[in-house]
Amino acid sequence: MAKKSFEQTMKQLEDIVNELEKGDIPLEKALKIFEEGIKLSNQCSEILEQTERKISILLKDQNGVVVEKPFVNENESDMST
Repeated sequence: MAKKSFEQTMKQLEDIVNELEKGDIPLEKALKIFEEGIKLSNQCSEILEQTERKISILLKDQNGVVVEKPFVNENESDMST
């Protein structure tokens, strides 16, 4: 079976959260979909970690030397000033 994309996994996780928030499902079914949600959450975390590693790997300096730099998003850089 092909791996789901991050977006597909997140959509499925959001659907589970919405169903659980309704609160009108039997406890056993709620537990079952909660467990599925945990698995999906772990998959999303792994995808994000892999992506972060890829982003931080190949940034070249002025001499063409590959250096690793941490990724800083715009919100974090705004907070440091």
